Amino acid sequence: MNPTKTAESRREQILREAARLFAERGFHGVGVDEIGAAVGISGPGLYRHFAGKDAMLAELLVGISGRLLTAGRMRVAESADPAAALDALIRGHIDFAIDDRPLITLHDRELDRLRDSDRKLVRQLQRQYVEEWVVVVRRVHPDATELEARAAVHAVFGLLNSTPHLGTRSGLLARSAMAALLHRLALGALGALDSTTDRQVTY
Repeated sequence: MNPTKTAESRREQILREAARLFAERGFHGVGVDEIGAAVGISGPGLYRHFAGKDAMLAELLVGISGRLLTAGRMRVAESADPAAALDALIRGHIDFAIDDRPLITLHDRELDRLRDSDRKLVRQLQRQYVEEWVVVVRRVHPDATELEARAAVHAVFGLLNSTPHLGTRSGLLARSAMAALLHRLALGALGALDSTTDRQVTY
């Protein structure tokens, strides 16, 4: 057995359970002992992997921001054309929104608990991720201005990242059905960029 691989797997397990517990009870509502119990080790044993809860939260939020950016860049690079790149970005973000709901909740509730340097890094990674989308969106919808494309991208993120707030009845949708629905909604929202009529409406 590879001890390095075992250690990495344990860290991932700790982070997954910490994210779930933080999302369910809030950062201050969860103790180290509870996280340890969830992964079958003593609370103090967690300190072999993390300096404390603050370190876990930072790794969760910085980590997912970095992974989204890296995966997004890879999807764009591997796509045959802008339309395929946009489709790949949407599908990748849907996978995140469905499979990592606790991280969305954590970001909404606990981002301000990060130390300034970690919070700034999260914001930097997120801005770069948004820009990946904006460039692709403008290639698919060339009539859209940069401001319109950026606003549309943020709106789509809001739509896709709403998954933790869906009610029980919505939760009855199978994963594949929910993913397909979110995909159609995202494409529809971005498709509104092609409407010249809507741009003439004032509010």
